[in-house]
Amino acid sequence: MNGAHDMGGMHGFGPVCRAPNEAVFHAEWERRMFGIAAAVPYAVPLGDDHLRRNIERIPAHEYLAVPYYELWFRSISGLLIEQGAITEDELARGTAAFAPLSQDAVRPSGVAQAVRDGASARAEVSDVPQRLAPGDIVRVSNDHPAYHTRVPRYVRGCVGRVMIDHGIFDFPDTKAQDAGACPQHCYSVEFTASEIWGADGDPTSTLAVDLWESHLTPAEETAPC
Repeated sequence: MNGAHDMGGMHGFGPVCRAPNEAVFHAEWERRMFGIAAAVPYAVPLGDDHLRRNIERIPAHEYLAVPYYELWFRSISGLLIEQGAITEDELARGTAAFAPLSQDAVRPSGVAQAVRDGASARAEVSDVPQRLAPGDIVRVSNDHPAYHTRVPRYVRGCVGRVMIDHGIFDFPDTKAQDAGACPQHCYSVEFTASEIWGADGDPTSTLAVDLWESHLTPAEETAPC
């Protein structure tokens, strides 16, 4: 989508300074929020695409001002209300009015193992045709959707080279809208810095971005943007 949430390549925020030996969590509530995020998918459909979609609904001035895990809290609580798993009153009071929807949710003692097990958006199909191949020159779609998309704004309309076919994955752009998995190939596409940033780009540098097949068109089939 367009807006402050797509911060890649934006100017004016200064350098990213990483503190030495920085803690993973800066407060106990952040640790708890991480654990809650691991449990929520047992109650309602929740994937990274839903999480990002709801974060992108947060007004820009609030998005830029709140801590990282507060974005998670706002996104997940909004999804739970939307799905009917909790009410706004329950959220405000901090207590449930009804029995839990599922008894199978991960327990606090199981969070660490759930994190170790991980999760994948790799599609459970193997027969989706591969339209592109490593070495192909492609142009990124220059779309400006009002919904969640995994295309960074700074590569829209740019031409790059397919480097790797990662295989078949669910399509985030449709999953975020609950419009189906739409499984398709995901590729690592390499761009020169000058293609992305023009004369300001380091001519010796390249950048690889993972993009889905729906985001890409063979360059010879499209006119320059």
